[in-house]
Amino acid sequence: MANTPQAKKRIRRNARRTEINGARVGRIRTFIKKAEAALTSGDKDAAAAAMAQVQPELARGVAKGVLHRNTAARKFSRLTKRLATL
Repeated sequence: MANTPQAKKRIRRNARRTEINGARVGRIRTFIKKAEAALTSGDKDAAAAAMAQVQPELARGVAKGVLHRNTAARKFSRLTKRLATL
């Protein structure tokens, strides 16, 4: 268990950051699910609109450090490929 003041502070800070980062990842997942639902429905306009929302969310996740940039690029690439096939 932490017994130095900075270690105790670190535990408190890590708990706050975990909560915030979890919310960020959850928000990104929600946008991805919306895009996948639009792609599955076959509605090209809705899918394109959803993709326009997913891309900045993924980029924000990378900027905030909750996603690796290659992970975000892979997810966006796969969604874009599916959109192109519609």
